[in-house]
Amino acid sequence: MAALSCQFHSTLYRERLYGKTRPSISCSAQPSQSNIKVVINGAAKEIGRAAVIAVTKARGMEVAGAVDSHFVGEDIGKLCDMEPLEIPIISDLTMVLGSISQAKETGVVVDFTDPSAVYDNVKQAIAFGMRSVVYVPQIKLDTVTALSAFCEKASTGCLVAPTLSIGSILLQQAAISASFHYNNVEIVESRANARDLPSADAVQIVNNLSNLGQMYNREDLDTDVTARGQVLGEDGVRVHSMVLPGLPSSTTVYFSGPGEIYSIKHDITEVQCLMPGLILAIRKVVRLKNLIYGLEKFL
Repeated sequence: MAALSCQFHSTLYRERLYGKTRPSISCSAQPSQSNIKVVINGAAKEIGRAAVIAVTKARGMEVAGAVDSHFVGEDIGKLCDMEPLEIPIISDLTMVLGSISQAKETGVVVDFTDPSAVYDNVKQAIAFGMRSVVYVPQIKLDTVTALSAFCEKASTGCLVAPTLSIGSILLQQAAISASFHYNNVEIVESRANARDLPSADAVQIVNNLSNLGQMYNREDLDTDVTARGQVLGEDGVRVHSMVLPGLPSSTTVYFSGPGEIYSIKHDITEVQCLMPGLILAIRKVVRLKNLIYGLEKFL
């Protein structure tokens, strides 16, 4: 089945008496592309349910499978307070992948599971000819390295995203720019629970600021006062983590120089803020033939 593709052009016609810009439209018949089939692994989690809703609303893709060990057999649409999608939650990833691969459709597995399961999950997806988007913030770098080699050998794309928040990525980029102009920097973060602290966001910011030829907080490097926070890396960046129930997920990077303070702050109040990044990741990963670490490569 062919779809009509049209493009609007503004063409400048040079005339002796009148210089006019005349718009033109060119159309061509192109084969229509089927939707990307998306499997949500970890579909019953809060972020998984948000992903189901986001993918359902996005153009050019659809939910093709829901995998989780909870709510097995329930319709994922109903679980997300939507109309039934006639897609039951299944605990067996292989079964879902097998049904999609038989149809020879373009498929992407979105992985919201845990660090111990990511490697096997991505290998299974590759075995069925499907790409993966991995959002597991505490994934080990050794796992990423091993997956990179596997994806390279299989010529199959995978996107490992330490964060899906576009705002968080913009904060990190702004922090890198600021680090060339200030000698003192500290990170203050808040979370509603104490799991996995310092957070993946704070660790990523420290990694970005490291190895830039800058040593931070030179006047405060040797303090042993625990209230001064934890020094991450070898360049003197301190991280302070505050935990209180009800707090939003917040990260602030403070820079200081003679006579001034420069701060960059990013708050996450709802998991929905991750969905634009997820949709972008799904669209981009289908074109990859290797592993890419970090959604910022596509911004």
